[in-house]
Parts: sequence; structure tokens; C-alpha cells
Amino acid sequence: MDFHMSASTTPAVAVSAAGVVNRIQAKLPDMPAAMAKIGSFLLEHPQAPLEFSIMELAEQTKTSPATVTRFCRLLGYAGYVPFRVSIASDLGRSDARESWKADIGRAFGPDDSPRDVLSTLVNAHTRSLEETAAVMDLALMNKIARRIAMSSHVDIYGIGGSAVMAKELQSRLYRIGINAHHWSEVHAGLTSAAIQDSNSVAIGISNTGRTEETLQMLREAGEAGALTIALSNNPGSPLAESADEAIITSVHEQFLQPDDLSAKHVQLLVLDLIYLLVAQVNFAQTTSKLAASAMAVSPHRRPTRAARIELSAHRSLRNAGKGEAHV
Repeated sequence: MDFHMSASTTPAVAVSAAGVVNRIQAKLPDMPAAMAKIGSFLLEHPQAPLEFSIMELAEQTKTSPATVTRFCRLLGYAGYVPFRVSIASDLGRSDARESWKADIGRAFGPDDSPRDVLSTLVNAHTRSLEETAAVMDLALMNKIARRIAMSSHVDIYGIGGSAVMAKELQSRLYRIGINAHHWSEVHAGLTSAAIQDSNSVAIGISNTGRTEETLQMLREAGEAGALTIALSNNPGSPLAESADEAIITSVHEQFLQPDDLSAKHVQLLVLDLIYLLVAQVNFAQTTSKLAASAMAVSPHRRPTRAARIELSAHRSLRNAGKGEAHV
């Protein structure tokens, strides 16, 4: 076997693409005993070339620097330095992919096509919504809606991404006449929670159910006498277990980490249902409040094309009538 292979014969890039560890495993059965000692050592200690010089690696494997060089050439590298570079590249890619899996999720790959990404998103989000709807306790939802409709004060707590959900529910409830407030800052939230009473309702929103600030605010509201409600994806979480009532959502695939958007979509489904059920309970108040708010903002909305045509026709008729009056 010729161990004096040139760098041009087998490019380091091509070998790197296959992975240095895989290359060692493939070549190991046919290696001479001295090289096999190096290969076995590197399979157990893949980062050793980054820590050891060629002399140190030879000492660790009880071989010689010349044997290490021949080992590198057998794998397709010109020498020890290119071999070390390839090891570093492999480890870097491995770390990057592990980071991707932790931060983005395992359902997507960095090389997936846009169509594949879209298809995965639609399937996962749709199944999350369907699974949440299938396990929804509608009797509980109706009970919660009635308590909110009759309450004197509603606090909604959420931190980070859940703060957006809290604000969304607060704005909807407030528009139909519910005295609702959202809190994402723990000191202000605790202050509000402390002045609640038995006529109040407190809602804590957390996908994991382990957000400490949300848990503190909800517990404070409960100690003040409020009905406490947890909205979470985790039925065994501290938030769900400490609340009077828990609404549990379902996330089919947690592919976006740490802030899974499918979790937000199922939370929006739940909050939309609460809003509509409350609106049904307070039908007369709801319709009058919505009409009043619509009139208040109407001057700030550009009319539709159909409305502009109708208005123009009306003005033309009015002007024509004035012309006839002057004849």
C-alpha cells in the first residue's frame, strides 16, 4: 500500500464532507497495527488532534510522528496540519447542527426547501389546533367566560412571548366592557394582584408553565381571593397545578425553540374562544360597546372603494338637486 499519497490525489474538502470519524472507521480494519492504534485512540478521543501536537499524539498512542503522518495521508490529507483543520471543521459543523436542533428544532433542516418548510409548518400548526380543540373542556370554558363576564376586575399575566397573548386578550375584553388589565412586569403585576378580591379573575399565560414571574403574580392574585386560571401546554407544570382552573393546549411538534409559534396559535384559539363566549354572555353590553368603538375610530379609517363610489354618487345627486332648485 502506498502511504505517500499527495494532497492533490484526494482533496481534503472531499474527505471532510464524509466526516473524519467515518473515514477512520472505514479504514481501520485494513490499517497496519501502529496506525490502528492511532485510529482507535482518535475514535475514543476525537478532539485529541486539537489538543495535541504531532509529537504529543505519537506519545499518547505509543507510535512515532512519522506513523502519525502516514496515518493522515492514508485518510487523504497531506499531513497533520490539514488533518487537524478537518477535525476542527467537523466539530464546528456538529456543534452548529446541535445548536440548530436546540434553537430551531428537529423537524426542520438547514437545507430544507421553502416548500418543505411551509408544508411542515402547516401540518404541525394544523394538528396542534385540531388536537387542542379535541381535548377542550367546553363546560370549563363556559364557566370561565361567565366568571369573567361577571367580574369586577380581570388581570392577565404573561412574560416574553406570552405578554403578547396577554395584551391581545386584554384589548379584546376591554373593548366589550370588561375591566381587564395585562401585566408583563412583575412588580406592577404583583401590585395589581394584591388588590384583587373574590369578584376578580386572574389569568396566567405560559407555554411551559414554569415562568417564575407569571407564577408569582398568579399566586398573589389567588391569595387575594381571585379565581386563578392557568393557560399552558404543560398539565404538570407549577402554573397549572397552582391555579384554580387550568386550560391545557396541545402543541403537536415543538419545532421552534424556545418560542414555538404553534404554541402561540393554539393559545390564540383559546383566547379567541374565551372572548367570544364572554361576548355571548354580555350580548347587550357587547353590541353597544362594539358599536361605540367602531364609531369612534371610523373617521380614522379610509373608506372602501365601494363606499367612496356610493358617497360620490350621493354628492352628485345632491348637487344636481341644488342646480335644479336655482333654475
